[in-house]
Amino acid sequence: MRKILILFAHPKFEQSDVNQALINSISHLDHVHIRDLYDLYPDFDINVQAEQEILFEYEVVIWHHPIYWYSCPPLLKQWMDLVLEFGWAYGPGGVFLRNKYVMNVVTSGGSKEVYAAEGRNRYTMEEFLRPFEATAYLCHMRYMPPFHVGGTHRITKEELEGKAKVYQELILSLRDSPSIDFPYIQKP
Repeated sequence: MRKILILFAHPKFEQSDVNQALINSISHLDHVHIRDLYDLYPDFDINVQAEQEILFEYEVVIWHHPIYWYSCPPLLKQWMDLVLEFGWAYGPGGVFLRNKYVMNVVTSGGSKEVYAAEGRNRYTMEEFLRPFEATAYLCHMRYMPPFHVGGTHRITKEELEGKAKVYQELILSLRDSPSIDFPYIQKP
């Protein structure tokens, strides 16, 4: 059974029915640890050593966040800038994340149709998440395809319940499957 670390970053979590449903669907699962970065670091003063030590314990890391201006909220970016240090996460001696699995779980107001080459945003969600993929590659991590819940402003209760169930099933699969076998995994 793999241990999963959810690095959750949402500056307005209390206003997000979608993220609350997603988090609630996995919050009771054994071997799944949710770290709410905005709760832990409201002043953005990240304890780098503590975060690095926590990463040692987990085989799967999930960056769970809403899409803010085609990226992540600022605290998750700061977390990445500080915690994924040269000589620790990458570069000479930077071996501590090698072969860990990582993925993005993202929510967006825009639907999947908006995040397409022919859509209003002109690019797919995968293209907007390329910096995360590049970061994973640099850190010798195994980057998995993102899980995206789009159209959050218009999602129905039934659709949200379905997405939360799929998210829970994904987490259970990552935790319990003998091997992680996605159609595409960026290998280090």
